[in-house]
Amino acid sequence: MEGKTEKLVIIGSGPAGLTAAIYGCRADLEPLVYMGTKYGGQLMLTSEVENFPGFPDPVLGPDLINKMKSQAERLGARLVQDDVVRVDFKKYPFEVYTPSGVTKALSVIIATGANPRRLNLPSEMRLMGKGVSNCAVCDGFFFRGKKVAVVGGGDTAMEEATFLTKFASSVQVIHRRDELRASAALKKEATENPKISFVWDSAVTDVLGEGKVQGVKVRNLKTGAESTLQVDGLFVAIGYDPATEVFRGQVELDQKGYVALKNGTESSVPGVFVAGDVHDFRYRQAITAAADGCKALLDAEKFVKQKLEVTVPS
Repeated sequence: MEGKTEKLVIIGSGPAGLTAAIYGCRADLEPLVYMGTKYGGQLMLTSEVENFPGFPDPVLGPDLINKMKSQAERLGARLVQDDVVRVDFKKYPFEVYTPSGVTKALSVIIATGANPRRLNLPSEMRLMGKGVSNCAVCDGFFFRGKKVAVVGGGDTAMEEATFLTKFASSVQVIHRRDELRASAALKKEATENPKISFVWDSAVTDVLGEGKVQGVKVRNLKTGAESTLQVDGLFVAIGYDPATEVFRGQVELDQKGYVALKNGTESSVPGVFVAGDVHDFRYRQAITAAADGCKALLDAEKFVKQKLEVTVPS
């Protein structure tokens, strides 16, 4: 691919990147997608997905991604399982570097997503999608009438805990400190909810269970005392890290490290567009990421049209 100037390069292969690729093929932009060596985003660690339109029965997260991938390939997208290691958006055409070489592009869509922070426990990853989750909106329904725990003390944790009370019989919030970091309104809502209780000054040291979560081990950070909580689910809500390190210094990032939007889906660099969780720290849903991918592509199509000064079929 080195030496050819692409009309469109898409970086990322979750719902945002693959939707952009599908639309990009229909817009005759011949998209080149750098998927990354670990492709598919967070859906690859998700078990059953019940809230993605078009699937009357639950679909496994990896299966949903593979269906999107197959659709993009059928339409003509070129999917390359390479990591982007560097970009140069100060040149035009833009330059995108992978271990295979450099690709020049008239437009780029950044769709690299965000990664949930982990507890870094082997049992956490072993039971991911089997009772361990990073998304109450996605998975809360599966815990109707069950006991769950939430790790964290910030706004996200309180939002998750409060949401889970719609389904769970009880929610225990495990926090490393003796005071919440959440905003006053979210703190008040959570502390006044009769279904929510708090385990202060504590950290999860292990997730118990084989095929599913059956409990968590907790250690008090002040006394060292250990205890076991009998829960059916564990929601880790200690924040997200946007996958933007490779773009630092190339596009404007906000205070949290997410790509800042300037005009619709456009970044601070004209011709570089953004889709999905790499900018969206509020919704973080597969369907909103897919919608972002569509919008970013439509904006990129207009940009490329102007650059080529030809009419691209819609």
